[in-house]
Amino acid sequence: MTKQELQPAGIFKYFGDICLIPHASKHEKEIIHFLKSFAAEHGLPIKCDAAGNVLISKPASKGMENRPTIVLQSHLDMVCEKNSSSNHNFDTDPIDWYIADDGWIKAKDTTLGADCGIGIAAQLALLVDKSLVHGPIECLFTIDEETGLTGAKALESGFMTGNILINLDSEDEGELFIGCAGGVDIVGTFDYTTEPLPEGYALFQYTVSGLIGGHSGDDINRGRGNAVKIATRFLWQTQQACNIRIGKFTGGNLRNAIAREASALIAVDKSQIAALTQLFEKHQAEIKIELSFSDVGIQQTLAETPRTTDICLIDQATQTRLLHCLQACPHGVIAMSHTMPGLVETSTNLASVKFVENNRILVGTSQRSSVENAKYNIAHTVDAVFRLARAELKYGDGYPGWAPNVNSPILALTKSAYQRLFHTEPEVKAIHAGLECGLFLEKYPQLDMISFGPTIKNAHSPDEKLDIQSVEKFWLLLLEVLRGVKS
Repeated sequence: MTKQELQPAGIFKYFGDICLIPHASKHEKEIIHFLKSFAAEHGLPIKCDAAGNVLISKPASKGMENRPTIVLQSHLDMVCEKNSSSNHNFDTDPIDWYIADDGWIKAKDTTLGADCGIGIAAQLALLVDKSLVHGPIECLFTIDEETGLTGAKALESGFMTGNILINLDSEDEGELFIGCAGGVDIVGTFDYTTEPLPEGYALFQYTVSGLIGGHSGDDINRGRGNAVKIATRFLWQTQQACNIRIGKFTGGNLRNAIAREASALIAVDKSQIAALTQLFEKHQAEIKIELSFSDVGIQQTLAETPRTTDICLIDQATQTRLLHCLQACPHGVIAMSHTMPGLVETSTNLASVKFVENNRILVGTSQRSSVENAKYNIAHTVDAVFRLARAELKYGDGYPGWAPNVNSPILALTKSAYQRLFHTEPEVKAIHAGLECGLFLEKYPQLDMISFGPTIKNAHSPDEKLDIQSVEKFWLLLLEVLRGVKS
């Protein structure tokens, strides 16, 4: 199958266009320009707010003018993750996507951007197709969903007029989402001083790679390895047994992605090289067994590296505080929901460790829960760990959850449409990932909302992939819902 043969043709045509445009979070200028040109070309009303959110409207098809306005919503930014071996530049390079033999669309060594590029593409395909039957439509495109939901937060009352909203940012075909978790981020900062490499010490580079990673909401319950936690475990255990010092220690990247890679520079007394090697071999074997069902591709290396005059180590006191903090910091599922079986209620993600300028180490974390007080309780647990390690703390703004409404009219209509089309009943769920819907409700409390989409696996990682067959089912369902909405 070629790209030109993909169906629905309109969606994949625009998905290909979107992949040509750099659109990292907080760098949506080019894709906004693309939308403006698109609206002008097709004679569609468009408006932009001060934040950069875009709304393109399409009038009702003939005979549907009295139907209620429906808002279709997706976000313009994508998570930009790549394998360490990739030279891809997300600021300038197009996404190199391809059709795999197994019926999925993937990208070469980077995130695909199907989250939420396929939602954008569906909106554009719908806006240009004059053969479709529907009432008035408003297509809302928000900015910066992935790193702060700042577009949704800045959305003003009155920017859109519809009272029904279909969010196109879900990732499991056959599932209808009517609720999501809220979240809050915490960053801990350690200040350190540098010390020279002691005489009589050898240098080793330790690395963790080959992990699947994934979305810190959707995939947090899959038991996948976290590279920061794996690296910390080795460093912490080694510090207890040997005279080691560490230099640069980095791992993970984005707060909403499970860390896939980590590395650390280790200095060890030459008399303890054998002990270090034995500890590494034991650690490597343990982790391989523990992750044999989730991350079979994990690789860990420990390689001696030459001494150079510019090597600097962090001071011993900060090293100890940092490793104790990372070892104690929780990661993973904290609680499962009692009201919706199978739903993760509360979780936390130890997302990243980064050495930055001015001798600072930033530790990024993200906490989620569908219960507001539980969200802050796990955040306070992480807070306490940071405080015990004497790190400086900074909270993100956070965002609210979206409480499920099982009596939603748009839910009832969508369930009925799915059953008619596919002769099976869809699953109705809440999602542990964060959606913008909770923020929309703060400005538009009358909204009746639902979220659905095609199947996307391993979002927020270079293993992200889009199920081709599910896109057509997603498209058919969307069209059937739009036809069926009445006053």
